[in-house]
Amino acid sequence: MDVPVLVTVLVLAVFFGYGVYLFIRGRRSEVEERLGRYTAPIGEPETREAARGARRSPLGERLERAISGRGFAENIRTQLARANLKLTAGEFIAATVISVILFAFLAYFFGHHNPLFGLGGAVLGFFAPRWYVSFLQQRRLNAFNSQLSDTINMLVNGLRAGYSVLQAMEAVAEEMGPPASEEFRRVVREVQLGLSMEEALNNLLRRVPSDDLDLMITAMNVQREVGGNLAEVLDAISFTIRERIRIQGEIRALTAQGRYSGYIVSLLPVVVAILIYTINPDFIRPLFEDRTCGWPVLGFAALGVIIGNLVIRKIVEIEV
Repeated sequence: MDVPVLVTVLVLAVFFGYGVYLFIRGRRSEVEERLGRYTAPIGEPETREAARGARRSPLGERLERAISGRGFAENIRTQLARANLKLTAGEFIAATVISVILFAFLAYFFGHHNPLFGLGGAVLGFFAPRWYVSFLQQRRLNAFNSQLSDTINMLVNGLRAGYSVLQAMEAVAEEMGPPASEEFRRVVREVQLGLSMEEALNNLLRRVPSDDLDLMITAMNVQREVGGNLAEVLDAISFTIRERIRIQGEIRALTAQGRYSGYIVSLLPVVVAILIYTINPDFIRPLFEDRTCGWPVLGFAALGVIIGNLVIRKIVEIEV
Protein backbone atom coordinates (compact mmCIF):
# COMPACT_ATOMS: atom_id res chain seq x y z
CA MET A 1 0.00 0.00 0.00
CA ASP A 2 1.47 3.33 -1.04
CA VAL A 3 1.93 6.26 1.33
CA PRO A 4 -1.02 8.45 0.18
CA VAL A 5 -3.49 5.59 0.56
CA LEU A 6 -2.03 4.73 3.98
CA VAL A 7 -2.36 8.33 5.16
CA THR A 8 -5.95 8.46 3.89
CA VAL A 9 -6.82 5.27 5.73
CA LEU A 10 -5.33 6.60 8.98
CA VAL A 11 -7.19 9.91 8.69
CA LEU A 12 -10.48 8.15 7.97
CA ALA A 13 -9.88 5.78 10.89
CA VAL A 14 -9.43 8.77 13.21
CA PHE A 15 -12.61 10.41 11.93
CA PHE A 16 -14.55 7.16 12.16
CA GLY A 17 -13.36 6.61 15.72
CA TYR A 18 -14.48 10.11 16.61
CA GLY A 19 -17.90 9.48 15.07
CA VAL A 20 -18.33 6.23 16.98
CA TYR A 21 -17.24 8.04 20.15
CA LEU A 22 -19.94 10.67 19.61
CA PHE A 23 -22.67 8.06 19.18
CA ILE A 24 -21.63 5.78 22.04
CA ARG A 25 -20.68 8.38 24.61
CA GLY A 26 -23.56 8.70 27.07
CA ARG A 27 -23.87 12.42 27.60
CA ARG A 28 -26.77 14.41 28.91
CA SER A 29 -28.80 16.79 26.83
CA GLU A 30 -28.97 20.50 27.57
CA VAL A 31 -32.41 20.20 29.19
CA GLU A 32 -31.23 17.36 31.40
CA GLU A 33 -28.17 19.38 32.37
CA ARG A 34 -30.32 22.32 33.46
CA LEU A 35 -32.61 20.00 35.36
CA GLY A 36 -29.60 18.31 36.93
CA ARG A 37 -28.59 21.60 38.56
CA TYR A 38 -31.67 21.28 40.75
CA THR A 39 -31.93 17.51 41.10
CA ALA A 40 -28.25 16.49 41.43
CA PRO A 41 -27.20 15.33 44.92
CA ILE A 42 -25.43 17.81 47.15
CA GLY A 43 -21.68 17.51 47.20
CA GLU A 44 -21.38 16.27 43.62
CA PRO A 45 -17.68 16.60 42.71
CA GLU A 46 -18.16 17.95 39.21
CA THR A 47 -18.62 21.66 38.80
CA ARG A 48 -20.94 23.17 36.23
CA GLU A 49 -18.02 24.21 34.04
CA ALA A 50 -16.49 20.74 34.17
CA ALA A 51 -19.81 19.13 33.28
CA ARG A 52 -20.25 21.48 30.34
CA GLY A 53 -16.72 20.78 29.16
CA ALA A 54 -17.30 17.03 29.38
CA ARG A 55 -20.61 17.33 27.60
CA ARG A 56 -19.43 19.22 24.53
CA SER A 57 -16.73 18.43 22.01
CA PRO A 58 -14.83 21.21 20.19
CA LEU A 59 -15.95 20.21 16.69
CA GLY A 60 -19.55 19.69 17.73
CA GLU A 61 -19.61 22.99 19.64
CA ARG A 62 -18.33 24.95 16.63
CA LEU A 63 -20.86 23.36 14.32
CA GLU A 64 -23.58 23.98 16.86
CA ARG A 65 -22.74 27.68 16.95
CA ALA A 66 -22.59 27.82 13.15
CA ILE A 67 -26.05 26.33 12.65
CA SER A 68 -27.68 27.96 15.67
CA GLY A 69 -31.05 29.45 14.81
CA ARG A 70 -31.44 27.56 11.53
CA GLY A 71 -34.68 25.74 10.84
CA PHE A 72 -33.05 22.45 9.80
CA ALA A 73 -31.02 22.43 13.03
CA GLU A 74 -34.22 22.57 15.09
CA ASN A 75 -35.61 19.68 13.05
CA ILE A 76 -32.45 17.65 13.70
CA ARG A 77 -32.75 18.35 17.44
CA THR A 78 -36.35 17.16 17.38
CA GLN A 79 -35.41 13.94 15.59
CA LEU A 80 -32.56 13.29 18.03
CA ALA A 81 -34.87 13.92 21.00
CA ARG A 82 -37.40 11.44 19.60
CA ALA A 83 -34.63 8.85 19.25
CA ASN A 84 -33.33 9.69 22.76
CA LEU A 85 -29.84 10.28 21.38
CA LYS A 86 -27.78 12.60 23.58
CA LEU A 87 -26.23 14.45 20.65
CA THR A 88 -26.38 18.05 19.52
CA ALA A 89 -27.33 18.97 15.97
CA GLY A 90 -23.72 19.96 15.24
CA GLU A 91 -22.39 16.61 16.40
CA PHE A 92 -24.95 14.78 14.30
CA ILE A 93 -23.89 16.75 11.21
CA ALA A 94 -20.24 15.99 12.00
CA ALA A 95 -21.09 12.28 12.30
CA THR A 96 -22.93 12.45 8.97
CA VAL A 97 -19.90 14.00 7.24
CA ILE A 98 -17.67 11.32 8.73
CA SER A 99 -20.08 8.63 7.58
CA VAL A 100 -20.13 10.03 4.02
CA ILE A 101 -16.31 10.10 3.81
CA LEU A 102 -15.93 6.63 5.31
CA PHE A 103 -18.57 4.91 3.16
CA ALA A 104 -17.31 6.65 0.02
CA PHE A 105 -13.74 5.57 0.66
CA LEU A 106 -14.68 1.97 1.47
CA ALA A 107 -16.91 1.68 -1.61
CA TYR A 108 -14.22 3.23 -3.80
CA PHE A 109 -11.49 1.02 -2.34
CA PHE A 110 -13.41 -2.27 -2.52
CA GLY A 111 -15.02 -1.32 -5.85
CA HIS A 112 -11.67 -1.45 -7.63
CA HIS A 113 -11.29 2.37 -7.66
CA ASN A 114 -14.55 2.88 -9.55
CA PRO A 115 -15.87 6.45 -9.01
CA LEU A 116 -19.47 5.29 -9.31
CA PHE A 117 -19.01 2.95 -6.38
CA GLY A 118 -17.51 5.85 -4.41
CA LEU A 119 -20.51 8.03 -5.26
CA GLY A 120 -22.93 5.29 -4.25
CA GLY A 121 -21.04 4.82 -0.98
CA ALA A 122 -21.24 8.56 -0.29
CA VAL A 123 -25.01 8.52 -0.80
CA LEU A 124 -25.31 5.49 1.47
CA GLY A 125 -23.13 7.18 4.09
CA PHE A 126 -25.32 10.29 3.98
CA PHE A 127 -28.52 8.35 4.70
CA ALA A 128 -27.06 5.77 7.10
CA PRO A 129 -27.15 8.02 10.24
CA ARG A 130 -30.70 9.09 9.39
CA TRP A 131 -31.78 5.48 8.99
CA TYR A 132 -30.21 4.70 12.34
CA VAL A 133 -32.04 7.59 14.01
CA SER A 134 -35.33 6.54 12.36
CA PHE A 135 -34.81 2.98 13.59
CA LEU A 136 -34.26 4.19 17.16
CA GLN A 137 -37.30 6.48 16.91
CA GLN A 138 -39.60 3.69 15.74
CA ARG A 139 -38.31 1.24 18.33
CA ARG A 140 -38.77 3.76 21.14
CA LEU A 141 -42.21 4.79 19.87
CA ASN A 142 -43.36 1.16 19.72
CA ALA A 143 -42.07 0.56 23.25
CA PHE A 144 -43.87 3.67 24.52
CA ASN A 145 -47.14 2.73 22.81
CA SER A 146 -46.98 -0.76 24.31
CA GLN A 147 -46.66 0.83 27.78
CA LEU A 148 -49.23 3.57 27.29
CA SER A 149 -52.30 1.53 28.27
CA ASP A 150 -50.70 0.43 31.55
CA THR A 151 -49.46 3.97 32.10
CA ILE A 152 -52.97 5.40 31.73
CA ASN A 153 -54.35 2.74 34.09
CA MET A 154 -51.75 3.77 36.67
CA LEU A 155 -52.73 7.43 36.22
CA VAL A 156 -56.41 6.51 36.66
CA ASN A 157 -55.69 4.51 39.81
CA GLY A 158 -53.66 7.38 41.23
CA LEU A 159 -56.38 9.93 40.50
CA ARG A 160 -59.03 7.71 42.10
CA ALA A 161 -56.79 7.30 45.15
CA GLY A 162 -56.76 11.08 45.63
CA TYR A 163 -53.51 12.01 43.89
CA SER A 164 -53.17 15.13 41.81
CA VAL A 165 -52.23 14.77 38.13
CA LEU A 166 -48.60 15.65 38.89
CA GLN A 167 -48.42 13.17 41.78
CA ALA A 168 -49.90 10.46 39.56
CA MET A 169 -47.24 11.20 36.94
CA GLU A 170 -44.56 10.94 39.62
CA ALA A 171 -45.90 7.49 40.48
CA VAL A 172 -45.71 6.52 36.81
CA ALA A 173 -42.11 7.78 36.66
CA GLU A 174 -41.24 5.63 39.68
CA GLU A 175 -43.14 2.45 38.85
CA MET A 176 -43.04 2.12 35.06
CA GLY A 177 -40.01 1.15 33.02
CA PRO A 178 -38.35 3.20 30.27
CA PRO A 179 -39.22 4.92 28.01
CA ALA A 180 -42.50 5.83 29.76
CA SER A 181 -40.78 6.48 33.08
CA GLU A 182 -38.16 8.71 31.44
CA GLU A 183 -40.69 10.81 29.57
CA PHE A 184 -43.08 11.36 32.47
CA ARG A 185 -40.14 12.14 34.76
CA ARG A 186 -39.19 14.90 32.32
CA VAL A 187 -42.75 16.21 32.42
CA VAL A 188 -42.70 16.31 36.22
CA ARG A 189 -39.35 18.11 36.30
CA GLU A 190 -40.41 20.66 33.72
CA VAL A 191 -43.54 21.48 35.72
CA GLN A 192 -41.49 21.75 38.91
CA LEU A 193 -39.15 24.18 37.15
CA GLY A 194 -41.96 26.53 36.19
CA LEU A 195 -43.49 25.30 32.94
CA SER A 196 -47.23 24.94 32.76
CA MET A 197 -48.72 21.49 32.55
CA GLU A 198 -49.92 22.18 29.01
CA GLU A 199 -46.43 23.19 27.83
CA ALA A 200 -44.82 20.17 29.50
CA LEU A 201 -47.34 17.81 27.88
CA ASN A 202 -46.83 19.46 24.49
CA ASN A 203 -43.08 18.90 24.88
CA LEU A 204 -43.83 15.27 25.69
CA LEU A 205 -45.90 14.94 22.52
CA ARG A 206 -43.10 16.55 20.50
CA ARG A 207 -40.64 13.94 21.79
CA VAL A 208 -43.11 11.05 21.40
CA PRO A 209 -45.33 11.58 18.33
CA SER A 210 -47.95 9.00 19.28
CA ASP A 211 -51.60 9.29 18.21
CA ASP A 212 -52.75 7.57 21.40
CA LEU A 213 -50.66 9.94 23.52
CA ASP A 214 -52.12 12.88 21.60
CA LEU A 215 -55.61 11.63 22.49
CA MET A 216 -54.68 11.40 26.17
CA ILE A 217 -53.10 14.86 26.27
CA THR A 218 -56.07 16.41 24.48
CA ALA A 219 -58.43 14.90 27.04
CA MET A 220 -56.32 16.24 29.91
CA ASN A 221 -56.17 19.73 28.39
CA VAL A 222 -59.93 19.78 27.80
CA GLN A 223 -60.57 18.58 31.35
CA ARG A 224 -58.51 21.46 32.76
CA GLU A 225 -60.53 23.92 30.69
CA VAL A 226 -64.10 22.66 31.24
CA GLY A 227 -63.76 20.34 34.24
CA GLY A 228 -65.11 16.82 34.61
CA ASN A 229 -64.02 13.44 35.87
CA LEU A 230 -60.57 12.93 34.37
CA ALA A 231 -60.26 9.38 35.72
CA GLU A 232 -63.32 8.21 33.78
CA VAL A 233 -62.15 9.90 30.60
CA LEU A 234 -58.68 8.34 30.84
CA ASP A 235 -60.24 4.96 31.62
CA ALA A 236 -62.27 5.15 28.41
CA ILE A 237 -59.15 6.17 26.45
CA SER A 238 -57.25 3.21 27.93
CA PHE A 239 -59.99 0.83 26.78
CA THR A 240 -59.87 2.37 23.28
CA ILE A 241 -56.10 1.94 23.12
CA ARG A 242 -56.31 -1.71 24.22
CA GLU A 243 -58.94 -2.43 21.58
CA ARG A 244 -56.83 -0.71 18.91
CA ILE A 245 -53.80 -2.80 19.87
CA ARG A 246 -55.91 -5.97 19.70
CA ILE A 247 -57.26 -5.08 16.25
CA GLN A 248 -53.77 -4.19 15.00
CA GLY A 249 -52.54 -7.60 16.12
CA GLU A 250 -55.34 -9.33 14.24
CA ILE A 251 -54.61 -7.27 11.11
CA ARG A 252 -50.91 -8.13 11.25
CA ALA A 253 -51.80 -11.81 11.52
CA LEU A 254 -54.15 -11.61 8.54
CA THR A 255 -51.68 -9.66 6.38
CA ALA A 256 -48.62 -11.71 7.32
CA GLN A 257 -48.78 -13.75 4.10
CA GLY A 258 -48.81 -10.61 1.94
CA ARG A 259 -45.93 -9.02 3.84
CA TYR A 260 -43.72 -12.11 3.62
CA SER A 261 -44.63 -12.49 -0.05
CA GLY A 262 -43.22 -9.01 -0.58
CA TYR A 263 -40.01 -9.97 1.22
CA ILE A 264 -39.61 -13.14 -0.86
CA VAL A 265 -40.34 -11.40 -4.18
CA SER A 266 -37.82 -8.67 -3.31
CA LEU A 267 -35.05 -11.04 -2.23
CA LEU A 268 -35.58 -13.69 -4.91
CA PRO A 269 -33.77 -11.83 -7.76
CA VAL A 270 -30.79 -11.12 -5.51
CA VAL A 271 -30.56 -14.73 -4.32
CA VAL A 272 -30.87 -16.08 -7.87
CA ALA A 273 -28.17 -13.69 -9.10
CA ILE A 274 -25.82 -14.80 -6.30
CA LEU A 275 -26.45 -18.48 -7.05
CA ILE A 276 -25.83 -18.01 -10.78
CA TYR A 277 -22.65 -16.06 -10.06
CA THR A 278 -21.48 -18.85 -7.75
CA ILE A 279 -22.23 -21.61 -10.29
CA ASN A 280 -21.22 -19.83 -13.51
CA PRO A 281 -19.54 -16.44 -12.98
CA ASP A 282 -18.90 -15.88 -16.69
CA PHE A 283 -22.62 -16.03 -17.43
CA ILE A 284 -23.59 -13.07 -15.23
CA ARG A 285 -20.33 -11.09 -15.11
CA PRO A 286 -21.17 -9.04 -18.25
CA LEU A 287 -24.02 -7.40 -16.36
CA PHE A 288 -21.51 -5.84 -13.97
CA GLU A 289 -18.80 -5.11 -16.53
CA ASP A 290 -20.81 -3.73 -19.47
CA ARG A 291 -21.55 -0.06 -18.69
CA THR A 292 -23.67 0.57 -21.77
CA CYS A 293 -26.10 -2.30 -21.38
CA GLY A 294 -25.45 -4.26 -18.18
CA TRP A 295 -25.57 -1.35 -15.71
CA PRO A 296 -28.87 0.08 -17.01
CA VAL A 297 -30.40 -3.40 -16.80
CA LEU A 298 -29.26 -3.72 -13.18
CA GLY A 299 -30.57 -0.25 -12.42
CA PHE A 300 -34.01 -0.95 -13.88
CA ALA A 301 -34.12 -4.30 -12.10
CA ALA A 302 -33.32 -2.70 -8.74
CA LEU A 303 -35.89 0.02 -9.38
CA GLY A 304 -38.54 -2.56 -10.24
CA VAL A 305 -37.81 -4.56 -7.09
CA ILE A 306 -38.06 -1.43 -4.92
CA ILE A 307 -41.31 -0.28 -6.53
CA GLY A 308 -42.84 -3.76 -6.22
CA ASN A 309 -41.90 -3.97 -2.55
CA LEU A 310 -43.38 -0.54 -1.84
CA VAL A 311 -46.62 -1.41 -3.65
CA ILE A 312 -47.01 -4.68 -1.71
CA ARG A 313 -46.33 -2.91 1.59
CA LYS A 314 -48.88 -0.25 0.73
CA ILE A 315 -51.51 -2.86 -0.05
CA VAL A 316 -51.07 -4.79 3.22
CA GLU A 317 -50.70 -1.68 5.37
CA ILE A 318 -54.06 -0.96 7.01
CA GLU A 319 -54.49 1.98 9.36
CA VAL A 320 -56.56 1.48 12.51
